[in-house]
Amino acid sequence: MNDFLKTRYFAGGTFIVLLAFGIGIYTGLNYKTEVEKISGLSNKEVPANISEADFSTFWKAWNTIDEKYPGASSINNQARLHGAISGLMSSLDDPYSVFFDPEETKSFEEQISGNFSGVGMEVGIKDDILTVIAPLKNTPAERAGIKSGDKILEIDDTSTSDISVEKAINLIRGEKGTEVTLTILHSGDQKSQEIKIIRDTINIPTLDTELREDGVFVIRLYSFSATSANLFKEALREFALAKTDKLLLDLRGNPGGYLDSAVYISSWFLPEGKIVVSEDYGGNQEEEVFRSKGYEIIRNKTENVLSDKLKFVILIDSGSASASEIVAGALQDHKRAILVGEQSFGKGSVQQVVDMTDDTILKITIAKWLTPNGNTIAEKGLTPDYVVEYVKDEKDPKKDNQLNKAIQLLNNWPGIK
Repeated sequence: MNDFLKTRYFAGGTFIVLLAFGIGIYTGLNYKTEVEKISGLSNKEVPANISEADFSTFWKAWNTIDEKYPGASSINNQARLHGAISGLMSSLDDPYSVFFDPEETKSFEEQISGNFSGVGMEVGIKDDILTVIAPLKNTPAERAGIKSGDKILEIDDTSTSDISVEKAINLIRGEKGTEVTLTILHSGDQKSQEIKIIRDTINIPTLDTELREDGVFVIRLYSFSATSANLFKEALREFALAKTDKLLLDLRGNPGGYLDSAVYISSWFLPEGKIVVSEDYGGNQEEEVFRSKGYEIIRNKTENVLSDKLKFVILIDSGSASASEIVAGALQDHKRAILVGEQSFGKGSVQQVVDMTDDTILKITIAKWLTPNGNTIAEKGLTPDYVVEYVKDEKDPKKDNQLNKAIQLLNNWPGIK
């Protein structure tokens, strides 16, 4: 679930830049000679604000294709243009910045509207390899044994080497009832294996709660969806009624979602005005800061149950990404919670979707997220206060050593240093 702000604007200048492959401006005779050889193209002029690159190379390559490549006349010029733009985006070396042709645009818009079937997992690029961020609860992926951190080497017969996240998603998705074969390398394994999964309609879970006999109240948050904020508020009301001061927020396997939901949830634990997260635009514009709204849950008309007396632990792992990292990072930096588990995924960038034409779009990274202390989330992720690697107990699969550590801390509170 990528985090982005979708905008609707189209400037002729933007299209011209991309049409020219963004390679710069050239004012000499060679440029005119090469570009004037090509017929059937519009907006071939180069904007004056582009410099320090020679466009004649691009147009010469275009003409060489026409002159040398067998069957070049059967290749649609618009398809060539789309390929050139895709190449331009790949030069950024950012798996989250991509161009969508008309078919991919339609698929992407279906995806973000929720009208699709698939296997139920979030994927991203980690160390240049397509990696499972997290399988969603009660989905075909989870039932098939897919785990956070799994490397996806092939999708059916297609290698995932140098694949974009969006293309991978398109290959994994499909009609309900159809099969997809994933070649998976589990973390720690030496040999990959093929896993066949039947696609189904994916209903993304959000949250559930549990009051343990030892007084620990557990909130398991599975995603930061449009309904997460209200559901979390209801969970906190349950916590207030439970009359306990021990709260455990489990964000393991939570791939993220809406930024607004992350800020809202953090606001229950931070005073008004405290920084939740900042967006660093790399000098392109002024840094944007998102601050706590300072919400409270009041018990017995006087006591704020989320005060400094709260004993609060957050569980994270390699499947905790994006909005999960915003919440965990903010509460760790402000010393409001102890983090337990494993290094988080490191999905700390913001994407914006820009319309290029009526049927093509560009998704581009516009900012990096920073925690309140100014630490970048992207690629690095968050380091827990107590690093606990998950160890599966073959004799008792339900045993959870990370959860047990969190419970131990809550029942023998060490304080937050």
